Amino acid sequence: METIHPDVETVLFSEEDIAEMVKRLGAQISEDYKGKDLVLIAVLRGAVVFMGDLMRAIDAPLAIDFMAVSSYGDGAKSSGIVRIIKDLDIDIKGRDVLIVEDILDSGLTLKYLMKNLSSRNPASLEVCTFLWKDVEGKQAAIDPKYVGTHCPDAFVVGYGLDFAERYRNLPYVGILKPEVYE
Repeated sequence: METIHPDVETVLFSEEDIAEMVKRLGAQISEDYKGKDLVLIAVLRGAVVFMGDLMRAIDAPLAIDFMAVSSYGDGAKSSGIVRIIKDLDIDIKGRDVLIVEDILDSGLTLKYLMKNLSSRNPASLEVCTFLWKDVEGKQAAIDPKYVGTHCPDAFVVGYGLDFAERYRNLPYVGILKPEVYE
C-alpha cells in the first residue's frame, strides 16, 4: 500500500490503476499507428510523466517533441488566449501527430494548440489525454481520441499534475485537501 501525502484527501487512481490505463492506451495507439510516422508532442510540464510511460507502452516507431504554452485567465480558469513559450523543434508536416496531455478541462488551450499545429500540415492530428475532468454543465472545446479515464471536478495532483509546482512526483493521482489551495 502506498503512503498517502498528508496534503492529499484521497487517492483517486493508484499506481496500478495508472499502469493499466497506460498499457491499454499504448496498445490502442500501437494498433492505430502501425506503419505510420508518429510524433508524440507533450504539453509541458504536466504531461511529461504520462508521456514517459506512454511512449514505452507504444510498440511502434515514434518521435517525441515538447511544447510549453501559457494560457491567460483568472488563474483558475483558462481564457483560451494562449502564448507559446516553447515551440516544436521538429517539422510535423506530413507526419501523424498525437498531442499528449495530462488533463483536459475546458479544452480551450488545447483547441488553440490544435489549430496552430493543424496549420503546419500534419498527416493527422489527434489528442491523448490522461484525465478528462467531468465538469457539470460544461462540454470540453475538443473531443480527444484517446482518454485514460474521466475524473471528478476536483483539484487533482500527482503523476505530473501539480499545485504551485508541487506534488508532480506522487506516483498516484489524488484529490488535494481544499485547505492547501484556498
